[in-house]
Amino acid sequence: MTFTIDRRQFLIGTATTLALGAASLNRASAATSIRFLWWGSKERADRTHNAMTLYQSKNPDVSIEGESFGWDNYWTRLATQAAGGNAPDLIQMDYRYIFEYARRGALLDFTPYLDKSLKISDFGQANIDSGKVDGKLYGVNLGVNSSAVMVNTIAWKEAGVDAPTNGTTWDDFAETCAKLTKAKKRRSFYGTADASGLEPAFEGWLRQRGKALYTNDGNLAFDAKDTAGWFDYWSKLREMEACVPADMQALDQQTIETSMISQGKAAISFAHSNQFVGYQAINKEKLGMISYPVPADDAKPGQYLKPSMLMSVSATSKNADAAVAFVNFLVEDPDGAKALGVERGVPASEKIRNELTPDLDDLGKEMADYIQMLTPKVGTLPPPPPNGAGENGFFLKKVAEEVAFGKLSTDEGGAKFAEQAAANLKRG
Repeated sequence: MTFTIDRRQFLIGTATTLALGAASLNRASAATSIRFLWWGSKERADRTHNAMTLYQSKNPDVSIEGESFGWDNYWTRLATQAAGGNAPDLIQMDYRYIFEYARRGALLDFTPYLDKSLKISDFGQANIDSGKVDGKLYGVNLGVNSSAVMVNTIAWKEAGVDAPTNGTTWDDFAETCAKLTKAKKRRSFYGTADASGLEPAFEGWLRQRGKALYTNDGNLAFDAKDTAGWFDYWSKLREMEACVPADMQALDQQTIETSMISQGKAAISFAHSNQFVGYQAINKEKLGMISYPVPADDAKPGQYLKPSMLMSVSATSKNADAAVAFVNFLVEDPDGAKALGVERGVPASEKIRNELTPDLDDLGKEMADYIQMLTPKVGTLPPPPPNGAGENGFFLKKVAEEVAFGKLSTDEGGAKFAEQAAANLKRG
């Protein structure tokens, strides 16, 4: 079994290892020990820690150990462990990677557990199907989310500029962000982060223009001109000083903590709706959340609802039954679901949504309201990313930086990305 490791990364970040109180002290005597690997912010780690501790208090014969990484290092770590025969029992999985891992035989098929220890029939078929690969269930939907734009509401008020809203066009977005930068209310502060290297944003742009990232048969659904147009848009924003310059954006490692809005460098960052809780947790100023900008005609929906992430179990787990039971606890037990809240997305289970709604804080309600607002406007869930697509998100960031630093023209960058992205798919 071979797993591709991002070649840009040779050093793995230090893990946040959670030694969970009494469970860790009693690990030697616990009948069952399972490992859990996930990516995310400190907010997510804290909530996950709470859910794990709670589960262990109810199941003292089970010991759970967890590791948390940032997005980039997470996939390197997971690939390394899987290739070395040391995969974690519980794997937080993303929609773009589940097909690759499932088709390589790395994930457990949940199908035999359905309506037994895994009771997710109230998810609705669409949310169940979001974790299926070739008709078998390899991932359990942890929450529904969509792409989103995080907005520092205080910075916009301070500048005396009306912030972008739902339905703002891409052209108006550029003009408005340039106005905030020119207000110069804060030092080295810009209207928006540079999203040219962010794959979800690029995908939304493509879908609004009748394109997509990938076809149903696993090929590119865009060409070099499409990518060049995307790079050209952001190059113009840099010229207008509407977005942060290249040297600032290069510091963003596509984590909440390193984002331009969290670093106090921009009034807007592109993210996912389930990350709203994490963003607000480390930003002292009040944030808001809006949908992506739209083309002038707004004819085609760019956004879609997706599983914010999925829970998978390793095919080599020696304690698969215990791992599946814990997954069910997270998504169908009110105590487990309340511990996680909506930080990983709005729960797919109708029962759990009804349980959580009365107790949601303002942030949780804002996330739920966002999904409700967006639902009538979204397009269909796109085809699954084919084998080899995992590298393309990282490569887009690399090429976008080369364009931003002037090493490549927008046309050269568009051609380079399209050519290498297609090669990654061919190599699989």
